[in-house]
Amino acid sequence: MKIARPLAMFLVFACASLEAAEGPHQLSDRLAAGPAGRYAVWVFFKDKGPAAEALASAQGTVTPRALARRALRGRTRAVNLADAPLPPAYVAVVAAVSTRLRQQSRWLNAMSVEATAAQVRVIESLAFVDRVEVVRRFRQRREELDLRAAGAEAVEPMRKASTLDYGSSFGQVNQIKVPFLHDVGLDGRGVLVAVFDAGFDNLPHEAFATTRIAATRDFVNGDDNVANGGIGEGSHGTATLSVLGGFRPGQIIGPAYAADFILAKTENTESETPVEEDNWAAAVEWAESLGADVISSSLGYITYDPPFPSYSAADMDGDTAITTRAADLAGERGVVVVNSAGNEGFDARSNTLGAPADGNLVLAVGAVTSSGARASFSSVGPSADGRIKPDVAAQGVSVKVARPDSRTAYATANGTSFSCPLTAGVVALLIQANPQATVDQIFHALRSTATQAAAPDNLLGYGIVDALAALRVLAPSRLP
Repeated sequence: MKIARPLAMFLVFACASLEAAEGPHQLSDRLAAGPAGRYAVWVFFKDKGPAAEALASAQGTVTPRALARRALRGRTRAVNLADAPLPPAYVAVVAAVSTRLRQQSRWLNAMSVEATAAQVRVIESLAFVDRVEVVRRFRQRREELDLRAAGAEAVEPMRKASTLDYGSSFGQVNQIKVPFLHDVGLDGRGVLVAVFDAGFDNLPHEAFATTRIAATRDFVNGDDNVANGGIGEGSHGTATLSVLGGFRPGQIIGPAYAADFILAKTENTESETPVEEDNWAAAVEWAESLGADVISSSLGYITYDPPFPSYSAADMDGDTAITTRAADLAGERGVVVVNSAGNEGFDARSNTLGAPADGNLVLAVGAVTSSGARASFSSVGPSADGRIKPDVAAQGVSVKVARPDSRTAYATANGTSFSCPLTAGVVALLIQANPQATVDQIFHALRSTATQAAAPDNLLGYGIVDALAALRVLAPSRLP
């Protein structure tokens, strides 16, 4: 690149004079006044370097499947400058004056690093750096898995027309009318679903005997092993995946049991180590580039361990959180992002959402009981800019899941972490039925047919999902 020489020259200068940089340094000044040590920060660049070179490099970042999905459902359809990798020369300079490189985001034109306040001061002074922001950190919410065995008392009468034996998972899929779609031949086949979670241990479980895993990536440890190993523990992902795509007749059948899946481990579950949003943002770009049609994310970001800054309810505005921005960019490219609303309950003073559930192009899912009553822990809206949130709801109490510590046992679980994959599975079925349906059309079909569509609120949004009614909107020809 034409600027490689001056950047290399600056690199030598920067490394030799960390304390000598001058100019306005708002963030570094605030960091200097805070606790000593290293900070996780996002470094945003002003450009992608020479435009012609950047556009040429962008062509190799998106697979043919992703391009086909964009053409069918995206607002952003062609490869553009946002898809280009970060300029290597910029990355090299920032990496050299930082303590550790973390993640890179093509869409945000930014990279996250760990750096001292003095190093941040140098980074802020770089001519190609637009701004530096602190990486927000997540405090683990209360555990949602209940490892008591799923007993026979959970079994509900089978609908006679159904051709499948759902066992005691029947109630959670029947509440949202999934068996009707299964009966007309919809099972998720041909749809690529990305699942973001804390990891996926025990994939040899019988519920996954026929599950097709197309790709895996561990964004915490930097490898492709999404099971236990290194940092993080994977029982939560095992449970959410089983709700969405498990298939063991007589035990559990997820809505999209015949879909293809890509699995991303983005969460560090170690209690003393906060979890950063940058893993999630990197996973979104990875999933989109592989051609994912749906993202199911049972994660959320709002409250953090001190001294790290937290988001406030006012930040849940669809534009502030890194994860929210990344999710909306995926939505513009035709990916339907489905995310848990959160488990922070009701607060009369403000919303209790966790990012990216506040996104404009994110389907936020609340939780109800098997009888349809709102779960007390389910987060509420509205978004800070006044939009109805959550969007829809599904069962999130006593949901049957594959037990992570056994290859044949099952358990029950509570949380919007489980209403999310149920809803994402419905989305996969709708895409299978009508591959040309846009993100906006899918959202409209789900919202306009849910149980509270006539009078939506900020407790359960438009209400409990009705997959059959949504199918009538998007693909009536698929019904008898």
